[in-house]
Amino acid sequence: MAKKLLIKKERKTIVDDRLVLLSKFEKHLVDDAKDYSTQYGVIKKDDLKNDSVKVGKEEFTILNPSFIDNYKQIRRLAQIITLKDIGAIIANTGINKESIILDAGTGSGALACFLGVIAKKVVSYDIKDEHLAVARQNVNSLKLKNVQIKKGDIFDSKNVREKNIDVFILDVTEPWRGINTADKILKKGGFLVSYSPNINQVDLFVKSLSENFLYEKTVEIIEREWTVKGQVLRPQMKDFGHTAFLSFARKITK
Repeated sequence: MAKKLLIKKERKTIVDDRLVLLSKFEKHLVDDAKDYSTQYGVIKKDDLKNDSVKVGKEEFTILNPSFIDNYKQIRRLAQIITLKDIGAIIANTGINKESIILDAGTGSGALACFLGVIAKKVVSYDIKDEHLAVARQNVNSLKLKNVQIKKGDIFDSKNVREKNIDVFILDVTEPWRGINTADKILKKGGFLVSYSPNINQVDLFVKSLSENFLYEKTVEIIEREWTVKGQVLRPQMKDFGHTAFLSFARKITK
Protein backbone atom coordinates (compact mmCIF):
# COMPACT_ATOMS: atom_id res chain seq x y z
CA MET A 1 0.00 0.00 0.00
CA ALA A 2 1.47 3.34 -1.09
CA LYS A 3 0.97 6.30 1.21
CA LYS A 4 1.04 10.08 1.19
CA LEU A 5 1.68 12.51 4.02
CA LEU A 6 -0.81 15.38 4.33
CA ILE A 7 0.33 18.44 6.29
CA LYS A 8 -1.84 21.45 7.09
CA LYS A 9 -0.46 24.55 8.78
CA GLU A 10 -2.34 26.55 11.36
CA ARG A 11 -4.71 29.13 9.90
CA LYS A 12 -5.12 32.41 11.77
CA THR A 13 -6.81 35.76 11.38
CA ILE A 14 -7.01 39.12 13.16
CA VAL A 15 -10.29 39.92 14.94
CA ASP A 16 -10.57 43.16 16.95
CA ASP A 17 -6.79 43.45 17.03
CA ARG A 18 -6.50 39.91 18.40
CA LEU A 19 -4.89 36.95 16.68
CA VAL A 20 -7.52 34.21 16.44
CA LEU A 21 -6.77 30.57 15.62
CA LEU A 22 -9.17 29.29 12.97
CA SER A 23 -7.73 25.80 12.51
CA LYS A 24 -4.88 23.83 14.03
CA PHE A 25 -1.83 22.13 12.57
CA GLU A 26 -2.62 18.64 11.25
CA LYS A 27 -0.63 15.72 9.87
CA HIS A 28 -2.14 12.58 8.31
CA LEU A 29 -0.59 9.50 6.74
CA VAL A 30 -3.07 8.24 4.16
CA ASP A 31 -3.54 5.49 1.59
CA ASP A 32 -3.11 7.14 -1.81
CA ALA A 33 -5.38 4.58 -3.48
CA LYS A 34 -8.45 5.84 -1.61
CA ASP A 35 -10.35 9.08 -1.09
CA TYR A 36 -9.61 10.63 2.30
CA SER A 37 -12.28 12.28 4.44
CA THR A 38 -11.41 15.30 6.59
CA GLN A 39 -13.59 17.55 8.72
CA TYR A 40 -13.29 20.14 5.94
CA GLY A 41 -14.33 17.83 3.10
CA VAL A 42 -13.14 14.87 1.03
CA ILE A 43 -9.76 14.74 -0.66
CA LYS A 44 -10.03 12.67 -3.84
CA LYS A 45 -7.37 10.03 -4.47
CA ASP A 46 -6.51 11.69 -7.80
CA ASP A 47 -5.70 14.90 -5.92
CA LEU A 48 -3.11 13.05 -3.85
CA LYS A 49 -0.91 12.96 -6.94
CA ASN A 50 -0.43 16.74 -6.68
CA ASP A 51 1.91 18.80 -4.49
CA SER A 52 -0.99 20.35 -2.57
CA VAL A 53 -4.77 20.32 -2.38
CA LYS A 54 -7.42 22.73 -1.08
CA VAL A 55 -10.41 21.50 0.90
CA GLY A 56 -12.81 24.31 1.68
CA LYS A 57 -10.67 27.08 3.14
CA GLU A 58 -7.87 24.73 4.17
CA GLU A 59 -4.82 23.78 2.13
CA PHE A 60 -2.85 20.57 2.62
CA THR A 61 0.72 20.09 1.43
CA ILE A 62 1.25 16.59 0.02
CA LEU A 63 4.56 14.79 0.62
CA ASN A 64 6.00 11.35 0.07
CA PRO A 65 6.44 9.94 3.59
CA SER A 66 9.91 9.11 4.91
CA PHE A 67 10.74 6.07 7.03
CA ILE A 68 10.11 7.95 10.28
CA ASP A 69 6.58 8.89 9.17
CA ASN A 70 5.74 5.25 8.54
CA TYR A 71 7.61 4.09 11.65
CA LYS A 72 5.47 6.27 13.91
CA GLN A 73 2.38 4.46 12.63
CA ILE A 74 3.47 0.91 13.53
CA ARG A 75 1.21 -1.20 15.69
CA ARG A 76 2.12 -1.16 19.39
CA LEU A 77 1.33 -3.70 22.08
CA ALA A 78 2.92 -1.83 24.98
CA GLN A 79 5.54 0.85 25.65
CA ILE A 80 8.27 0.73 23.04
CA ILE A 81 11.86 1.91 23.33
CA THR A 82 11.75 5.65 22.73
CA LEU A 83 13.55 7.44 19.91
CA LYS A 84 15.85 9.21 22.36
CA ASP A 85 16.97 5.86 23.79
CA ILE A 86 17.34 4.30 20.34
CA GLY A 87 19.57 7.23 19.42
CA ALA A 88 21.76 6.60 22.47
CA ILE A 89 22.09 2.90 21.59
CA ILE A 90 23.18 3.73 18.05
CA ALA A 91 25.60 6.46 19.13
CA ASN A 92 27.26 4.45 21.90
CA THR A 93 27.72 1.24 19.89
CA GLY A 94 28.44 2.74 16.48
CA ILE A 95 25.76 0.74 14.67
CA ASN A 96 26.20 1.14 10.90
CA LYS A 97 25.48 -0.52 7.56
CA GLU A 98 27.94 -3.35 8.32
CA SER A 99 26.51 -4.18 11.77
CA ILE A 100 24.78 -7.44 12.65
CA ILE A 101 22.43 -6.98 15.59
CA LEU A 102 20.67 -9.40 17.92
CA ASP A 103 17.73 -7.99 19.88
CA ALA A 104 16.09 -9.90 22.75
CA GLY A 105 12.60 -9.00 23.91
CA THR A 106 11.04 -8.12 20.57
CA GLY A 107 7.76 -6.72 21.86
CA SER A 108 6.18 -4.82 18.97
CA GLY A 109 9.45 -4.95 17.02
CA ALA A 110 9.99 -1.18 17.15
CA LEU A 111 13.70 -1.32 17.99
CA ALA A 112 14.37 -4.10 15.47
CA CYS A 113 12.58 -2.13 12.75
CA PHE A 114 14.44 1.10 13.42
CA LEU A 115 17.81 -0.63 13.51
CA GLY A 116 16.90 -2.54 10.36
CA VAL A 117 17.09 0.69 8.36
CA ILE A 118 20.66 1.26 9.56
CA ALA A 119 22.24 -2.15 10.11
CA LYS A 120 23.16 -4.95 7.72
CA LYS A 121 21.00 -7.47 9.58
CA VAL A 122 18.81 -7.61 12.69
CA VAL A 123 17.60 -10.79 14.41
CA SER A 124 15.05 -10.37 17.20
CA TYR A 125 13.92 -13.02 19.71
CA ASP A 126 10.79 -13.24 21.84
CA ILE A 127 8.86 -16.06 23.51
CA LYS A 128 5.32 -14.68 23.15
CA ASP A 129 3.36 -15.53 20.02
CA GLU A 130 1.34 -12.31 20.22
CA HIS A 131 4.52 -10.23 20.23
CA LEU A 132 5.98 -12.20 17.34
CA ALA A 133 2.86 -11.76 15.22
CA VAL A 134 2.69 -7.99 15.71
CA ALA A 135 6.44 -7.57 15.17
CA ARG A 136 6.30 -9.51 11.90
CA GLN A 137 3.35 -7.38 10.80
CA ASN A 138 5.35 -4.22 11.50
CA VAL A 139 8.43 -5.55 9.71
CA ASN A 140 6.31 -6.35 6.66
CA SER A 141 4.52 -2.99 6.69
CA LEU A 142 7.89 -1.20 6.66
CA LYS A 143 9.18 -3.57 3.93
CA LEU A 144 12.32 -4.53 5.84
CA LYS A 145 14.00 -7.54 4.24
CA ASN A 146 16.94 -7.68 6.64
CA VAL A 147 14.96 -8.05 9.89
CA GLN A 148 14.22 -11.56 11.11
CA ILE A 149 11.79 -12.27 13.96
CA LYS A 150 12.35 -15.54 15.83
CA LYS A 151 10.66 -17.41 18.67
CA GLY A 152 13.11 -18.54 21.32
CA ASP A 153 14.32 -18.19 24.90
CA ILE A 154 17.59 -16.27 24.72
CA PHE A 155 18.36 -17.12 28.34
CA ASP A 156 19.16 -20.64 27.10
CA SER A 157 22.20 -20.16 24.88
CA LYS A 158 21.50 -23.49 23.14
CA ASN A 159 18.46 -21.85 21.50
CA VAL A 160 20.54 -19.11 19.88
CA ARG A 161 22.69 -20.16 16.94
CA GLU A 162 23.81 -16.76 15.72
CA LYS A 163 27.54 -15.98 16.00
CA ASN A 164 29.87 -13.01 15.53
CA ILE A 165 27.21 -10.52 16.55
CA ASP A 166 28.29 -6.86 16.69
CA VAL A 167 25.64 -5.63 19.15
CA PHE A 168 23.39 -7.66 21.47
CA ILE A 169 20.53 -5.68 23.05
CA LEU A 170 18.58 -7.01 26.04
CA ASP A 171 15.12 -5.48 26.55
CA VAL A 172 14.06 -8.09 29.11
CA THR A 173 13.11 -8.04 32.80
CA GLU A 174 16.13 -10.10 33.90
CA PRO A 175 18.99 -9.01 31.61
CA TRP A 176 21.65 -10.67 33.77
CA ARG A 177 20.29 -14.03 32.65
CA GLY A 178 21.31 -13.19 29.08
CA ILE A 179 25.01 -12.66 29.80
CA ASN A 180 26.01 -16.27 29.08
CA THR A 181 24.28 -16.06 25.71
CA ALA A 182 26.03 -12.75 25.04
CA ASP A 183 29.38 -14.39 25.79
CA LYS A 184 28.60 -17.09 23.22
CA ILE A 185 27.28 -14.97 20.34
CA LEU A 186 29.17 -11.67 20.50
CA LYS A 187 32.38 -11.24 18.56
CA LYS A 188 35.45 -9.87 20.34
CA GLY A 189 34.86 -6.15 20.69
CA GLY A 190 31.10 -6.54 20.36
CA PHE A 191 28.70 -4.54 22.53
CA LEU A 192 26.20 -5.79 25.10
CA VAL A 193 23.39 -3.34 25.89
CA SER A 194 20.80 -3.64 28.64
CA TYR A 195 17.61 -1.55 28.57
CA SER A 196 16.09 -1.56 32.07
CA PRO A 197 13.43 0.68 33.65
CA ASN A 198 14.54 -0.17 37.19
CA ILE A 199 17.91 0.69 38.75
CA ASN A 200 17.86 -2.61 40.67
CA GLN A 201 17.87 -4.41 37.32
CA VAL A 202 20.93 -2.38 36.36
CA ASP A 203 22.69 -3.29 39.60
CA LEU A 204 22.15 -7.03 39.11
CA PHE A 205 23.14 -6.85 35.46
CA VAL A 206 26.43 -5.05 36.14
CA LYS A 207 27.31 -7.30 39.10
CA SER A 208 26.69 -10.38 36.91
CA LEU A 209 29.07 -9.40 34.12
CA SER A 210 31.92 -11.88 33.82
CA GLU A 211 35.58 -11.04 33.28
CA ASN A 212 34.95 -11.53 29.56
CA PHE A 213 33.19 -8.16 29.55
CA LEU A 214 34.33 -4.62 30.20
CA TYR A 215 31.54 -2.58 31.80
CA GLU A 216 31.55 0.88 30.23
CA LYS A 217 28.69 2.94 31.66
CA THR A 218 25.02 3.33 32.52
CA VAL A 219 23.12 6.36 31.26
CA GLU A 220 19.65 7.84 31.56
CA ILE A 221 18.54 10.02 28.66
CA ILE A 222 16.25 12.90 29.59
CA GLU A 223 14.60 14.84 26.77
CA ARG A 224 12.82 18.16 27.28
CA GLU A 225 10.82 19.67 24.44
CA TRP A 226 10.40 23.44 24.23
CA THR A 227 7.54 25.60 23.03
CA VAL A 228 8.78 28.27 20.61
CA LYS A 229 5.68 30.14 19.51
CA GLY A 230 5.42 33.90 19.24
CA GLN A 231 6.34 35.39 22.61
CA VAL A 232 6.10 31.98 24.33
CA LEU A 233 9.58 30.52 24.84
CA ARG A 234 9.54 27.89 27.57
CA PRO A 235 9.75 24.15 28.25
CA GLN A 236 6.55 22.34 27.44
CA MET A 237 4.39 21.63 30.46
CA LYS A 238 4.51 17.86 30.32
CA ASP A 239 6.33 14.96 31.93
CA PHE A 240 9.75 14.50 30.36
CA GLY A 241 11.24 12.19 32.95
CA HIS A 242 12.58 8.70 33.20
CA THR A 243 12.00 5.98 30.61
CA ALA A 244 14.84 3.55 31.26
CA PHE A 245 18.51 3.07 32.06
CA LEU A 246 20.89 2.00 29.30
CA SER A 247 23.90 -0.04 30.39
CA PHE A 248 26.78 -0.69 28.00
CA ALA A 249 29.43 -3.41 28.22
CA ARG A 250 31.93 -4.70 25.70
CA LYS A 251 33.21 -8.22 25.12
CA ILE A 252 37.02 -8.26 25.41
CA THR A 253 37.75 -11.95 24.80
CA LYS A 254 37.19 -14.34 21.89
